Amino acid sequence: MKLLGVVMEKVRFTEEKATNLATLYGRALDYRSPHPILGDQAADDAVRRIDYDFTKIGISPDRAISVVLRAKPIDDWAAGYLRAHPDAIVLHLGCGLDTRFQRLAPPETVHWYDVDYPEVIELREKLYDQAPNQTHIGSSVTDFGWLDQVPSDRPALIVAEGLTMYLKPEAGTELFRRLAAKFPSGQVVCDLFNRTAIRIQKLNAPVRKAGATLYWGVDDPRELESCGLTLESSLDAAHWATPDDLAKVGPITRFQLRMLKVFRPLARTAHIVRYRF
Repeated sequence: MKLLGVVMEKVRFTEEKATNLATLYGRALDYRSPHPILGDQAADDAVRRIDYDFTKIGISPDRAISVVLRAKPIDDWAAGYLRAHPDAIVLHLGCGLDTRFQRLAPPETVHWYDVDYPEVIELREKLYDQAPNQTHIGSSVTDFGWLDQVPSDRPALIVAEGLTMYLKPEAGTELFRRLAAKFPSGQVVCDLFNRTAIRIQKLNAPVRKAGATLYWGVDDPRELESCGLTLESSLDAAHWATPDDLAKVGPITRFQLRMLKVFRPLARTAHIVRYRF
């Protein structure tokens, strides 16, 4: 099957792997909006090349706002680290179909590693061109042998968006312990769900529709300091959107986002965090 002369890629993901499609579609819908927040053209191009019924995955234009508002602070923190460390190693863990490499456009002195299940990496390689300073590793992030493929002589930026909540707690903490011990210094930028979000996960439409299961809830981001990390910054969901972001969304969405600052328990179900090690 072809679209404008481009071969369409058939997708048969299961469980948490299918949620890759939800977040990809959310970024594509944002790009198609009159006032995009992330402006991720590569995501839109990828969606147009995938032979899949995206209408069944639970992402509407309104829901897409939460996808891009989560991604943007992560991008901003990652970009800041790479400006300060242009020779860094980047580990993009559970990368899914995210086009973060294209959005950040790191310098050639950065070596970027995308890590995810082999079938996810296989699709990435069909959808996206691979840059000379970009390596794909097909592995579960908790099959720790993949770490042997990564050098440890430079500072490291570890980015994990939409990953931690799918890990078993003991595997997640061991992953962070190994990462902090491997590199001379670095930062971890990731998002966390708290235990309430894990308990009410069936209300999360993309997770429910994919038949995925969430396991790891972290109520206090400082809990991960036991893994050799030091918390630098933490944003709950009420603080993901900047004033410029709020100006780009509709009045109903703007009201909902402002209400997160009133209903604090709801805002605290998810955090974007930055650690140093």
